[in-house]
Amino acid sequence: MLKNELELKKHRLILPLLAALENELRNKGLWQETKPEQQALDSREPFAIDSLSFVQWLQFIFLDKMNQRVRLLQPLPSTMLLLPMAQEYFKTMAGNSTEITAIIGRIDLLFRA
Repeated sequence: MLKNELELKKHRLILPLLAALENELRNKGLWQETKPEQQALDSREPFAIDSLSFVQWLQFIFLDKMNQRVRLLQPLPSTMLLLPMAQEYFKTMAGNSTEITAIIGRIDLLFRA
């Protein structure tokens, strides 16, 4: 259960950002309908870099876990820094990823210590 008003505020503020990130991934054709094998999802490496692309990690690990935490009113991470990885990943991708990285930047801002 949530401890204080600040945690509750983060829950309210993260929801539209998570939805915006999902929508933008879908709009850019980066959303995947088929879930990867469980073994790939069980990776212990940062961003599951050894078994998933960053976009797969966003969809199947990050968005899933964050949405679940919000639904169940579980505590959210106290800090988060996803933008450097997003910038590195998207710099080599064809297409405009500016909005995706902007949304991820806003998520990071919400979790700045």
